[in-house]
Amino acid sequence: MRRVRLRLATVVVIIFVFVSSGAFGLEDMVGWSGPGIALLLLLVLPIVWALPMGLVCAELGSAIPEEGGYYVWVKRALGEYWGFQCGWWSWLTTFVDSALYIALVTDYLQSWLDLDPTVAWLMGVAVIAVLAYLNIRGLNVIAISSIVMVVIILTPFVVLTILGFANWHGVPWQPFAYPGQSVLTSIGYALAVGMWMYSGYDSMSVLAGEVEEPRRVIPRGLMIAMPLIVISYFVPTLAALGGVGRWDEWTTEGGISFVEIAEQLGGTALGVAMLVAAVVSNLALYQEYLAQGSRPAYAMAADHLLPRVLTRTHHKYGTPWVSIVVLAVINAGLVRYGFETLIVIDVFLMMFYYILIFIAAVVLRVREPGMERPFKVWGGAAVLTVIVAPAVAIAIIALFTNGMDWLVGGLAGVLTGPIAYLVFKPLCRPKTSSVARRP
Repeated sequence: MRRVRLRLATVVVIIFVFVSSGAFGLEDMVGWSGPGIALLLLLVLPIVWALPMGLVCAELGSAIPEEGGYYVWVKRALGEYWGFQCGWWSWLTTFVDSALYIALVTDYLQSWLDLDPTVAWLMGVAVIAVLAYLNIRGLNVIAISSIVMVVIILTPFVVLTILGFANWHGVPWQPFAYPGQSVLTSIGYALAVGMWMYSGYDSMSVLAGEVEEPRRVIPRGLMIAMPLIVISYFVPTLAALGGVGRWDEWTTEGGISFVEIAEQLGGTALGVAMLVAAVVSNLALYQEYLAQGSRPAYAMAADHLLPRVLTRTHHKYGTPWVSIVVLAVINAGLVRYGFETLIVIDVFLMMFYYILIFIAAVVLRVREPGMERPFKVWGGAAVLTVIVAPAVAIAIIALFTNGMDWLVGGLAGVLTGPIAYLVFKPLCRPKTSSVARRP
């Protein structure tokens, strides 16, 4: 892999896109659960969910800055089998995650331009092709485009926030929970959205093999990005509730979204700017997750756990172009279909491989206490266990609080991991007795 030099500010921008890319999606958190619970969880989840993941990824990323990130960490801590499960489950989630962002863009285009569904799909395929090409060009190109996209995304939110506070009225955090709904039920609805919105801190780690000085810039980038993401969620939401209200109508589907809120506060121009930001947000997320999703597959193929062709790198740019193209082609097929069932499986798998990352961090503290950790969470293995325990508990709770369809569908997705391991390990085993080295 070819390494590129990224400034700390650029790493912060990339992490921001991985995790946030704007506050789009928080509308459902408010409308399903009530403004009080939504605002409270926006401040609590960073402490009990995002911070443990950020700290663990900063520590392990500084100690083991290899291409493949969390796949490599889990394999080193728990062995090849669990490393494969972590990489496989994250790979499956990326198929759906990344395809969903393009599907949302094609929905916008279809509604704007009154397009035939096939034409909208072809436009989506064209977008995938362009962003796959940018990915193949390497992290420098991704970094530059990410900076431009973040400016487009955040500008209307800044204007919305100013206008929201200028038009402040009422008490934005009342009612605390959705009327007629128990507090626990309201928290359950908000928790699912909030965990999703604060996930992604692990993603930068899989690109460590292509970044110069990853032990320095990635942990610092994580620690700087975390509070910025909290601010980018909480402050615009508070301002919108204070300036517009109507919390019970907030939703991303057919109700009040940040686009309508922007239009109400700043007129048509701000509404259009927010709509453009929503489209660009999805494009930015797709671009980043196309990069993130292709790297664990590369590392697993290098370990003879997936087809060797996935290790091929571009002769000029040094990127795993075959792995990128495979992911893009699968995305092009998925964007034509509905994603309700796939999302169920996707979120369930995400919780499972997150739990493996937390366990790996504690196990490596016990087994390899002398490992060099340029960034180290204070305390020993017991302290680290206490830090990650709330996040593991939240992940486990989330597995059982969204209905039987979600549970059954998610378990079906989980079972593909052991099956895939039994299939690919003997199939991809080297034909000679010599151990092939990673390219």
